[in-house]
Amino acid sequence: MILKQLRPALLVFAVFTVLTGIIYPLAMTGLAQVLFPSQANGSLITQNGQVVGSSLIGQQFDDPTYFWGRLSDTANNPYNAAASSGSNLGPTNPALQQAVSDRIKALKDADPANTLPIPVDLVSASGSGLDPDISVAAAEYQAGRVARLRGLAPDKVQALIDQHTTQPALGFLGEARVNVLELNLALDALK
Repeated sequence: MILKQLRPALLVFAVFTVLTGIIYPLAMTGLAQVLFPSQANGSLITQNGQVVGSSLIGQQFDDPTYFWGRLSDTANNPYNAAASSGSNLGPTNPALQQAVSDRIKALKDADPANTLPIPVDLVSASGSGLDPDISVAAAEYQAGRVARLRGLAPDKVQALIDQHTTQPALGFLGEARVNVLELNLALDALK
């Protein structure tokens, strides 16, 4: 009697395991490879035949001749994709206040003559801790420092920012943003 009831349950379990555990993932992977091959393979950025990063995951830049991205609060080391998480620190938390103060000091030390207001995305981490983009205001805040330290004309650096600015989807979803890795690679290509 139990075997009579168990057999259909096991059959349904086996069918759905094959459907949702094998067929569906293979179909979605195949569709992604056909329709969105770059994204399906990690949106990798290559330079001279070598993978230098992904346009989806930020990288640590602290050299003042480069644009700096958002802070990363991932565990163990910055931009650790295996430990994606935000800090969950509230605005009155001393650790968050210290991190913001440290970043403000680093920005001012790198460019003491800059009197522009510091954009919030340069002193705060994103929800994932992996954000590869900064706001246009954050890129423009750093443009003078990068131009001066690289010996470039400010309008040349501004043109690079403009070239690497992604506009909001459909013209209104999200904000204009600049991918830090792509912008820094374009700077290096000017040499």
